[in-house]
Amino acid sequence: MASTSEFRNGLILRIDNDLYSIVEFQHVKPGKGGAFVRTKLKNLKTGQVLDKTYRSGEKVEDVRVENRTMQFLYKQGEDQYVFMNTDTYEQIFISKDILGKATDYLIEGMEVEILFDGNEPININLPIFVELEVTKTEPGVKGNTATGGTKPATLETGRVIQVPLFINQGEKVKVDTRSDEYIERVK
Repeated sequence: MASTSEFRNGLILRIDNDLYSIVEFQHVKPGKGGAFVRTKLKNLKTGQVLDKTYRSGEKVEDVRVENRTMQFLYKQGEDQYVFMNTDTYEQIFISKDILGKATDYLIEGMEVEILFDGNEPININLPIFVELEVTKTEPGVKGNTATGGTKPATLETGRVIQVPLFINQGEKVKVDTRSDEYIERVK
């Protein structure tokens, strides 16, 4: 059990059998009444954000989680992804439900951080930037626009993002996995 005085960003709490991470918190001491802590919590499975207030000194159930570096090996079927622990070479299967949007950026051989509650995977942390090949896009026509325009491009994982007109099929691009934005062309 943890007290509200031990709150910090990233602390994981169990609330109603769901795991939440503290995104931000604020200690408030009003002129009248007792102090309290206002928190913004993010559900690790669904991504839902919850605002919750605790009385100062209140006890909450904190959860010890473990980060493990895993390597993505391959996709099995429609919704099973196989990862290997880089230390023990143990392989695990993780469903698409847990991975969520991360499946749009997974390529074979990529190393990722996976958050575990005991032996159960609960969340995945992708690298902030990934380099992917453009497999399909319309050719850009010179003089098409006066300012920098964009066009849709399909990446090797199937994800479609907006890229500048000068990007052609077969080129590699750097993508921000947090915002799904094109960053730069990779040489």
